[in-house]
Amino acid sequence: MFAFNRGVETTKVRLPQWLQWRAELLPGLLLCAVIAGAAMLLDRVAWLQAHGLSALTLAILLGFVLGNILPFKFNSYCAPGVHFAKQYVLRLGIILYGFRLTFQDVSYVGLAGVVIDALVIISTFVLAVLLGVRLFKLDRGTAMLIGIGNSICGAAAIMAAEPVLKARAEQVTVAVSTVVVFGTLAIFLYPLLYSLNESWQLLGTTDFAYGLFVGSTVHEVAQVVAAGAAISPEAANTAVIAKMVRVMMLAPFLILLALYLARHETPARVIERGSCQNKGLLTRVNVPWFAFIFVAVAGFNSLQWLPEVAIERIIQLDTALLAAAMAGLGLSTDMKAIRRAGVRPLLLATILFAWLLLAGGALNYFISAWLTQ
Repeated sequence: MFAFNRGVETTKVRLPQWLQWRAELLPGLLLCAVIAGAAMLLDRVAWLQAHGLSALTLAILLGFVLGNILPFKFNSYCAPGVHFAKQYVLRLGIILYGFRLTFQDVSYVGLAGVVIDALVIISTFVLAVLLGVRLFKLDRGTAMLIGIGNSICGAAAIMAAEPVLKARAEQVTVAVSTVVVFGTLAIFLYPLLYSLNESWQLLGTTDFAYGLFVGSTVHEVAQVVAAGAAISPEAANTAVIAKMVRVMMLAPFLILLALYLARHETPARVIERGSCQNKGLLTRVNVPWFAFIFVAVAGFNSLQWLPEVAIERIIQLDTALLAAAMAGLGLSTDMKAIRRAGVRPLLLATILFAWLLLAGGALNYFISAWLTQ
């Protein structure tokens, strides 16, 4: 409903329901679009690129700052569009993410790369849940999101898992913040370790092996590019391809996670979500349909029917959509909720980072040696 002032008299104009719904979305969507555009412009800054701060990371940071300084009434006015962005625009962004991948990538890193990626994902996620829930007493959702972000592909994976876990905005933001902190640290630490190994000759390694290590253990794609490019173009190319293979595992991971959650859902949570306790497993599964479409899009992209220019434009659109979703997440996150989370998520992420560095390095070394004999 919209009101127009005409002197003392106020005339109210009621829009049709379908148009009113779209009008309610417009302010929030426009705000998310403006933040996404600003993030994509900042992403071109050389210093930010060198430090692995991608448009997605910048969008959530900008959204978080604005969401906590704008008046409450303004945030409420934008709330419908912001919610739409972080729910439905996100799904479209994840689907289009498939245009960044091809099944041919798998052949480049070989069986060793696939096995390493799978073991890194499984071990890191399981460790995150066990330590997060039992040692640090975090809620299961936060522990899972931190594990997903650290094990698969950073912020994009966290956002993709959010609908499956039905996580709150502050849980997602806490998880994304751990990716930002330790992914940025990896950009500097990994090349340093490579240089030290070159000087001390502790391990006989190559640029290909280093790239595989980076791609299988560093969080964000932008951070992978930065850490790989610091050594050589070959290392950077290998790192990105290994990372893309890791990203391709996101879809089956989400499907398995949805099945796990449905099977182990407590009666209290079932009642809370308004579903019947006697329903079967399949009726309780929160099926991530966008994950299936994501795989189908990657399969279509593997056929290489579209020209390279078209793929570049789709990827640019995808980045904009994901950045808008990130902006929506940041806008809906309350600083007080982050403070309540305390240092425990950061401590968990510290252990996971050490695990990725040490156990991930060991997996890379021994599996590569075993499968290339």
